[in-house]
Amino acid sequence: MEQDYWLTRWQQGDIGFHQDDINPYLRQYWHELNLPQGGEVFVPLCGKSRDMLWLRNQRQKVLGVELSDLAVQAFFSEQALVPERMRDDSFVHYRVDDIDIRCGNFFDLGREDLASVQAVYDRASLVALPPAMRQRYASYLLQILPPGTQILLIAFDYPQAEMAGPPFAVTPGEVAALYQPHAEIRLLAELDVLAHNPRFRERGLSQMRESIFLLTLR
Repeated sequence: MEQDYWLTRWQQGDIGFHQDDINPYLRQYWHELNLPQGGEVFVPLCGKSRDMLWLRNQRQKVLGVELSDLAVQAFFSEQALVPERMRDDSFVHYRVDDIDIRCGNFFDLGREDLASVQAVYDRASLVALPPAMRQRYASYLLQILPPGTQILLIAFDYPQAEMAGPPFAVTPGEVAALYQPHAEIRLLAELDVLAHNPRFRERGLSQMRESIFLLTLR
């Protein structure tokens, strides 16, 4: 799954993965991180998610990374925010208040970019990637995050043969395989959600569960 795939989806407005509302699991489980006010939260593959506004309203600093410039511009336009814009060798930076979104490739981030990060909110990153890229993504994320970082991770699990991703099925076992050697993993909730997702039933799914994890890097 190459960069052009996601850029094309944003260009065509094919963004069924975008949620207009604040994610209910973010509201329900964010307190589990016990993050101090002013802590920096990293939101990978952030798109134009309004969850970033919610995090800022909890008095957190938000650092996002997003491939599509259309998505980044849409975020600020829809929230009536006018960011400062600057460019470096790898990213175009958009900043306003306590929100900093870097437009570019996730894999161009380095340790220095995430040096102040205390938490990660991953609702739509891991599940957006096919298996080989999930391994690469998780390995790289673990390399560049500071020790002790907490990750609030939301994942789908369904019979992969019944639907082509994204979003892809990510089982609790895969989460453990990707992260357990380097993190403590708590399963906060596991829910049957197919009844509440008619678009996935229409795509042929017979079952679907969502799992919410809290990971703490060692």
